Amino acid sequence: MSHAHATDDAARWEDMWADGTCPEATSVHPYLATETAGLTPGTAIDAGCGGGREAIALAERGWQVTGIDVSPSALALARRRAADAHVEIDWLHADLSTWAPAAPAGLVTTFYAHPPGSHLDFYRRLAGWVAPGGTLLIVGHLHRGDHDHTGHDDTEPPEETTATAGQIVALLPPDEWRIDTALETSRTITDSAGHERELHDVVVRATRLR
Repeated sequence: MSHAHATDDAARWEDMWADGTCPEATSVHPYLATETAGLTPGTAIDAGCGGGREAIALAERGWQVTGIDVSPSALALARRRAADAHVEIDWLHADLSTWAPAAPAGLVTTFYAHPPGSHLDFYRRLAGWVAPGGTLLIVGHLHRGDHDHTGHDDTEPPEETTATAGQIVALLPPDEWRIDTALETSRTITDSAGHERELHDVVVRATRLR
């Protein structure tokens, strides 16, 4: 991944967050609650936190959260939301392809992040941030090779921007990781224009053994 590529990608995301055209869910991602329900709160990193909904939800449950994003405008929105929710979160403006935490975290999450370059390289990098005994939670878009037949064909993510559950699991050596969840699933949402559409998701949760 070239520096120019990363810079161009950061500018694109900043433009979308700044002008309000970045697609964003209107609520916390449903997999956050189901996949972290049994975890004891500790330190957490939300990689590609966007407007901060998931980071705030974790902080409300007692996690000490660091939310990281490449867009200053997304982080400004996240700070306002955190202030409204009366929670403290460490918000960082950083390039996730080069940034790394000073210490591993008990939970590392990412929801629909779109890094420049390979998603698998990105997920491998996130796995390295998890402390022994900690949890990695990856939720991403899944390319299914078909289209949304409601006329919104642009809702199908490009194949190169997704990874399958099997591909993600293969990144995690079985002597170092226990796979707790590996799903490819679908759900129906209502977009900002009021149209119902189906999202195809990949969800992988794993516990670092050592």
